[in-house]
Amino acid sequence: EYAAPELQADREIVLLAVSTCGCALMHASPDIRSDREVVLAACKGDGRALEYAAPELQADREIVLLAVSTCGCALMHASPDIRSDREVVLAACKGDGRALEYAAPEL
Repeated sequence: EYAAPELQADREIVLLAVSTCGCALMHASPDIRSDREVVLAACKGDGRALEYAAPELQADREIVLLAVSTCGCALMHASPDIRSDREVVLAACKGDGRALEYAAPEL
């Protein structure tokens, strides 16, 4: 939050930050939020980091599965297509039954 923009865009620094606190992704530059490896590291530590990932990564099944396995309610930040994926929704609900609220209606 208080880091200079060039530091928020430094991949190595952000990767280290999200490895210890996934939600540090919120302070990363937009380019870094689109970096699959950085987002995977963030979601591994805290699924809520999915909220700050670029939209194309919120539609990445592997990333969303990882995120919901650590925080079921991260499902709310997944793309609509992913919210209709039965396996993803099951994984989310396994961790937190309240995640069902964010599943696609057809499920």
